[in-house]
Order: sequence, then C-alpha cells, then structure tokens
Amino acid sequence: MIRVITVTCGTLGLAMVFLLVLIFTLSETARYRLKFLIFLIGAAFATTWPLPLMLLRPKHWKNALIPAWQLRKILNLIGLKFVVQGKENIVKNSGAVIVINHQSGLDLGVLAELWPVIDNCTVIAKREILMYSGFFGLAAYMWGTIFINREKKKTAQETLNSTVEIIKGSESKLLLFPEGTRHSENTLKPFKKGAFHVAIAAQTPIQPVVVSKYYFVNDRLKKFGSGTSYIRILPPISTEGLKKENLEEVMNKTWEVMNTEFQKVNEEVKRQIETKKLD
Repeated sequence: MIRVITVTCGTLGLAMVFLLVLIFTLSETARYRLKFLIFLIGAAFATTWPLPLMLLRPKHWKNALIPAWQLRKILNLIGLKFVVQGKENIVKNSGAVIVINHQSGLDLGVLAELWPVIDNCTVIAKREILMYSGFFGLAAYMWGTIFINREKKKTAQETLNSTVEIIKGSESKLLLFPEGTRHSENTLKPFKKGAFHVAIAAQTPIQPVVVSKYYFVNDRLKKFGSGTSYIRILPPISTEGLKKENLEEVMNKTWEVMNTEFQKVNEEVKRQIETKKLD
C-alpha cells in the first residue's frame, strides 16, 4: 500500500513538473510571471541570508558584494545579461554622485553590476523600506543605505545635508535615479533636483550612467524574453566652483548628455537585434 502511494505521488510530481515546463514553454504570460517571481524570490534570498556575515562590519558598503554577486547569477538564470562599458571614466580619489536612468525593478541588476566596479557605493532609500520590508530593509541598513523620510521635508533636508558630509568625508559614491519614476519610454523623463543639490553642495563630480532599454521585456504584452542590456559609464561632469544658482544649468546639461547617449545606445542595440533576426 505504501509503495503504491509512493509511486503515485512520484508520478503526480513528475506530471506537475512536466505541466509547469509545458506552460512555461507555451505561454508568454506564464513565462513573464515566472521569471519575475524567480527574480523577486531570488533577490530576497540573496540579500538576507548573508545578514550574519554583515554583523562583522555594520554599515559597510562591502556587505552588499555577496548579494550583488548572487543577484547577477539569478539574472543570468532568467536570461538577462548586463555588459558594463566605460569603466575608464569612473571617478577616482573623490566622492561622486552617480545618476542612472530608471526603467523597472530589474534596475536592481544595474546596481548589482556597478557595486563591485565602483568602490565605496551607497544609495538613498525611503525610511519606510527599513520599517516595512523586514530582513531586506535590515540588510540595506547593514550595507550603508542612507534612509530618508520624504514626508517630512525638514528631516529629508537634514538627511541630504548629512549625505553631503558622508560623500566629502569618506569619498563615497552615491547612486541615484534622478527621474524619480520608472518608465520604458524612448526619452528620459525630466530630472528631479536632489542629486544635483548634493553634488553641488559637496563639490563632487556628477557621474552619468546610461542603461539601454530592456527590449526583451514588455509589461503591456506580458513578455519576458532573454537579452543583453548595456550599462554605459560616461565621463564625469564637474561641479567645482558651482553654486545653487547653477543647479538648473548642470541638471539640464546632465540630462542632455544622458538622453543623447540613451538614444545612441538604444539604436545600437536595435541594430544588433535586427542583425540577429537576419542571421
């Protein structure tokens, strides 16, 4: 009787695996949802299990290196590859404000690629992330994330002021998405001023980073294929000698530089895709 039950359970298990593989193969929507599920669960696991190791050096940027390495492997598993270009442009021997275009939750992969390439990184996140996201929020705290309360403008400003001191004192690289919201459009959205306030106040360079569009993902059609995205690190833009009244000028200059490169890299990727289709 036990043997019959065991055989039956084994057969049902194999049938379920076969059914899942069949659904994954035939259904674009199922593949889309499954890939994002693997990404989310994998990211949660990758960022939280190393917490005991992080206790050895609290709030140190290197605590994120193991999660970043694992996240890169997870993205490779679901068919996503990032290629980092322009490493020779990385700011050395000083802090910097690194501004990146914002597309989707997959941008975590961009941070995972940049973290080991650009030393001494940190990011800014909403304070609610630490309060409501459990172990992930704690992990983010342990690798030096700067938390800000956006609902209280005075507190937020004080945090930004302290961020300036962190960048100047420890030569940290602050990674920010100045568009503020995710999008998949062909032109960058207008930038918010926060990143440029910090750069000017700290008198540190702005390091533009452009990430090509995720052509392999279509949220509207629920499609998630395989593909390569290019992370292009551009030459830094100096803020030396600039003051508050120069903010709009340097912000617009950065937007123009990044938007031009965004168009350029997207055209290059589209040509690659078309060439592959013809092969």
